[in-house]
Amino acid sequence: MSATTAAPTTTAAPPVATPGSRVRQGALAGLAGGVVFGLLMAGMGTLPLVGLLIGVDDALVGFVVHLVISALAGALFGALSGRLPDAVVPVYGLSLLYGAAWWVVGALVLMPLWLSVTADPAMSGMVLVVGDAQWVSLFGHVFFGLTTGGTLLALRGHAG
Repeated sequence: MSATTAAPTTTAAPPVATPGSRVRQGALAGLAGGVVFGLLMAGMGTLPLVGLLIGVDDALVGFVVHLVISALAGALFGALSGRLPDAVVPVYGLSLLYGAAWWVVGALVLMPLWLSVTADPAMSGMVLVVGDAQWVSLFGHVFFGLTTGGTLLALRGHAG
């Protein structure tokens, strides 16, 4: 006589994200967004300009600087999005606005001011100037935000 016993089954609760893990997940998501945006920047030839933020006119250096900024921006997004439900609409909505906000603060204000110190004093006159290159930059920043948001949802275990 053989008795078959079923193995006990347990249902694991979804992991609870602590504030530190939200920041870490945000940094990783920001790196993903940064890689995608960095590819656009490489195609546009603007990575050396990012390198000039630290005084080095080089695309590879610019890419590394861009990734560091992306990870920091992603970490902040991870922290800010902590009160949102891990659902597509709220996270993607915030991430779209977050990318656009970084375009204004980063590309239209901080970058020209910083470059006026490290590279070309005339750049200080470029604050809030919007031309063709800046519109492409807006697209890149919004795409950064959306990629960061989508990656963050995936890291938090959102299946849909």
